[in-house]
Amino acid sequence: MRTPHRLLLSLLLPALFLAAPGTARAADNGSWSVRPVSSAVAARPYFQIAADPGQTVRDEVVVTNRTAGPLTFRLYAADAYNTPRDGGFAVRGAEEPMRAVGAWARPAKDRITVPGHASVTVPFTLRVPEDAEPGDHPGAIVALDERTEKAAAGGVALGVRRAVGARVYLQVSGPALPALTVEDVRIVQHRPLVPGLGGSTATVHYVLRNTGNVTLAPRVRLTARGLFGRTLLDRDLTKVPAELLPGQKVELSEVWRGAPQLDRGRVIVTAAARDTRERAGASFLAVPWLVAAVVLALAGAAGALGVRARRARARRSVPARPSPPARPTPSRPRSSPSARP
Repeated sequence: MRTPHRLLLSLLLPALFLAAPGTARAADNGSWSVRPVSSAVAARPYFQIAADPGQTVRDEVVVTNRTAGPLTFRLYAADAYNTPRDGGFAVRGAEEPMRAVGAWARPAKDRITVPGHASVTVPFTLRVPEDAEPGDHPGAIVALDERTEKAAAGGVALGVRRAVGARVYLQVSGPALPALTVEDVRIVQHRPLVPGLGGSTATVHYVLRNTGNVTLAPRVRLTARGLFGRTLLDRDLTKVPAELLPGQKVELSEVWRGAPQLDRGRVIVTAAARDTRERAGASFLAVPWLVAAVVLALAGAAGALGVRARRARARRSVPARPSPPARPTPSRPRSSPSARP
């Protein structure tokens, strides 16, 4: 069965291994690895390049085959982005449009064959346009195994291609403008039918968006206030992206266990990063389902009784129609007694 192109790309991204910043190791999936060529001082875990608009930078990437047999790869440069759901660092597929590193960097070879247990070094050139916007432009140099592996998902045959990429952190000189927003905060409540029987939880959904031109490491705090300003929740969140790239947004959620079953309040999400701090919130009303049903039923019954009472009062207040006047009965003329002779 032929694999749709969109499914192929969607499966490529989870199979892309990229070394995390600060880890002195190559991006590696166990079969092959991709890394910058070592400097004279130490091994580099990723490419970190500072350049001016119009400048050309040259560097080298090393692809290592950890298997016994030869492997053939397609080499290409790609733009990076955050995955929408968890904020992971991912890169564009080879056929997707590129705007930054993916469009500006070119390996000297676009296909290489690496013998088993060997490495191949490939130079690449990165030409920064004269009109490049200042700030961070993350990307990667990717080695893609173009062989398609078969996989099954939900009873559908799919093709999977695996890739490994070394991160490229390009910084174009100019003003740095860190900016972060918190958007679309909402709360979904999960309460027991009967108060006190079972725990109550809530899920807080929110969106983080990097509206500046530098990569941010956001710190997020979730607070909740109830009636009379009582503190119901106050904690730092850990499920946030380590790197929120410029122009990217991520949709995140946090489970609130022990949420109130009967209260009214507001949840607030506060995000802070380099020289920026923003917050947004959403109000909530917590009422147990049984109580809500009883209240609605009583309200409905009271409304029905009220309508009936108004109708009865309306009928009593209508004045009775006056009866029509009785018609006069015509009187017969009395006959005078005839005179007797």
